[in-house]
Amino acid sequence: MGSREIARNRYTPPPLLEDNPGRRENRIPGWYRFFIGDVEATIVSDGRLRPPTPEELFPGVSKQTLHDILRSQYLATSGLIMEQNCLVLRHKNRYVLFDTGVGFDRESGSEESGRLLANMEAAGIGREDVVAVILTHAHNDHCWGLVDASGELNFPNAEIFISQSDFDFWTDERQLAGEGFTRAFAIGARRNLLPYRDRLKFVADGQETVSGVTAISSPGHSIGHTSYIISSANTNYLFLGDIAHSTALQLYNPDWEFFYDFDPAQAARTRRHILERAVSEDLALIGYHFAFPGLGNIQREGRSFKYFPAPILHK
Repeated sequence: MGSREIARNRYTPPPLLEDNPGRRENRIPGWYRFFIGDVEATIVSDGRLRPPTPEELFPGVSKQTLHDILRSQYLATSGLIMEQNCLVLRHKNRYVLFDTGVGFDRESGSEESGRLLANMEAAGIGREDVVAVILTHAHNDHCWGLVDASGELNFPNAEIFISQSDFDFWTDERQLAGEGFTRAFAIGARRNLLPYRDRLKFVADGQETVSGVTAISSPGHSIGHTSYIISSANTNYLFLGDIAHSTALQLYNPDWEFFYDFDPAQAARTRRHILERAVSEDLALIGYHFAFPGLGNIQREGRSFKYFPAPILHK
C-alpha cells in the first residue's frame, strides 16, 4: 500500500459548521474582488445553505458511490457544503447584481445565510446603487433576497432580468397547489418577484441584457433557467447558476439526475452541453454553489470534467 493510500485511509473530513455551532471562526469570507477584463467584479456571499446529504440530492446513485467520490477528493460525506456566490459587476458607480440568495428565510437557508446585503455594504456596494438584478431562475436561493421580511424592495432602483418562462411558471397561482417544494418555491417567487412587476425585463437566448452580459438559455433545472456569459477585453466568464451544484459529483458525472431539477433528463443534457461549451470556448466559470468564491476552470477528462479552482489573489 502506497503512502498516498495510507494518508487517505486515515483522513477524516473536518466537521461541517452546522455540526460545530460554536466554531464561528470557520465562517466564510463575505466578499472577494477581482477583474473580468476591464470590469470590476465582486463575489458577494449570501452565506452557506443548510448542507443536504449527497444521497438526498442524487437519489438514483448508490450511497457507496457518492461517498467514495467525495472521500477521493477529501470532502465530507455527511453533507454537501453549498455556498451562495452572488456576483456584482461595477459599471462606473452603478452595479449589476446576479442572483440574490435565499434572503431572510431561515427554513430554506440556514443560520449562515441571508447575508447578501450586509456583505454588499462591507464591500462598499450600496443596494440603492444596484440598477439591474439578473436572475438565473426563480428558485428560493436565487431570488428570495429581492425583498425584506416586510415586503419592501431591497433594490429600489433596479430592473429585474429573468426569462419569461421562469417568471410565468413560478408566479402562476396554480403552482400554489403543487406538491413537494413546488408550492413553497411559488409562494416565495410571488412574494419576491411580483413587487417588481413594473420593472421586469424578460431575457432570451443570445440576448445582451446589459453591456457585456449575454444570456444563455440553459433549461432543465428550472423551466427557464438562464446562464450568462460576461465578456470584457477578450476575457470571458460563465456565470453558471444551477447548471452544477457540486464540483465533485456533477462534474464527475454530468448525466446524473439531481433531485431539484424540474426536468432531470433535460437538465443533464443541458449540463453536459454547457460544460462542453465552457471547455471549447475557454470560458472561466463562476459557480454559484461552488466553494467560495466559486471561480475556476474545467478540462475534459474522458466523459467527465476536472475542475481547477482559481487561486485567490491578494493585492
